[in-house]
Amino acid sequence: MRIDKETITQFTKFSAVGVTNTLVSLTVYYIFVFFDKDTYLIGNVVGFLVSVLNSYILNNIFVFKSSGNNHILGLIKMYLMYGSTTILSTVMLYYLVEMCGISEYLAPIITTMVTLPLNYLLSKVWVFVDGNKRTDTL
Repeated sequence: MRIDKETITQFTKFSAVGVTNTLVSLTVYYIFVFFDKDTYLIGNVVGFLVSVLNSYILNNIFVFKSSGNNHILGLIKMYLMYGSTTILSTVMLYYLVEMCGISEYLAPIITTMVTLPLNYLLSKVWVFVDGNKRTDTL
């Protein structure tokens, strides 16, 4: 396997979708907090759920251009993928901060450097597998 210009472009689009997901998640979170500060945990969960749905839709249309019709299965895969990498990120974050003494400000950047490419790869080879015509590149 090799990394070509098309893969770099696709990864860049995937990352841009990630930025919009973050904005969606934070917007939902802050809406909950604005109306009732005690609902911040609910806002966080709802923000996650809405942002993953946003991710599936935008990645399906703009990044992987999937032509598959089984969107329920694709969405389930997307939630499983992001749920798993969120757990991985949380464990890594705890380890880096508590065990390695890395700053709480730096540790999330390190975990993102692991989970972003992992999410891209899993999206490409598992979630949107029918949207990938070429298999010789990452």
